[in-house]
Amino acid sequence: MAAENFWGSIASQLGGSHVKVTSIIDNPDTDPHDYEPTAADARTVAGAQYTIVNGIGYDAWADKLLAANPGSGRTQLKVGDLVGVKPGGNPHRWYSPDDVHKVIEQITADYKKSDPADAAYFDQQKTTFETKTLAGYNKLIADIKAKYAGIPIGASESIVTPLAEGLGLKMLTPETFLDAMSEGSDPTAKDKATIDQQIKNKKIKVYVYNSQNSTPDVQAQVKEAKAEGIPVATVTETLTPAGAGFQQWQTTELQGIEQALAKATGK
Repeated sequence: MAAENFWGSIASQLGGSHVKVTSIIDNPDTDPHDYEPTAADARTVAGAQYTIVNGIGYDAWADKLLAANPGSGRTQLKVGDLVGVKPGGNPHRWYSPDDVHKVIEQITADYKKSDPADAAYFDQQKTTFETKTLAGYNKLIADIKAKYAGIPIGASESIVTPLAEGLGLKMLTPETFLDAMSEGSDPTAKDKATIDQQIKNKKIKVYVYNSQNSTPDVQAQVKEAKAEGIPVATVTETLTPAGAGFQQWQTTELQGIEQALAKATGK
């Protein structure tokens, strides 16, 4: 059981024919922050031998489900604990390339521990996933970092921060604004004024926004950026389209960011 489909997609591909993965958040229109679990979700958790939750306050409902349905001998992976990000930190770890690779290592290790007889199979799945399946994803990250490191960008929320760090881009949007948007609270007038100035004075070269969390404030910033000729790229919170694998989803987004950076810098 994976609380969210971005981790579920990775777990499914690493497990191949030896696992059956159910992702609870599997609809692009569902907000993982305030999801209300169903009786079917509780049954899924109760029967799961292995559970993957994001943690860091992102999916507190999943912790409650796990506590209410204790399974005997169940292995649990909490991504926040694995990568050392405490509650209050940025929960969007699937946008950190380094953390994605840590999760891949841990899931494979957990599979091998649960099913030692098939350890060689899981090692092979991991090698294939990292070297072939994620080849395009890894190359785009390396290429963007090599070509555009240090380029200043703006963003609609904190989901973009781990990716910007992974790509070596410089995030200029105030962190207080990014956090407010991610948490669904109102940003301050001061932050909004700062962002307006960054767009008007073209201090940012590219604006990246989460199209699944597009508030009136964000829509206004997207409109402003476009009016100033600043290229806009989009990301989403969960797999889009719903049936996509982690690698297709991320590669499409990275290509969009790369194209925006190329347009903005002429290189």
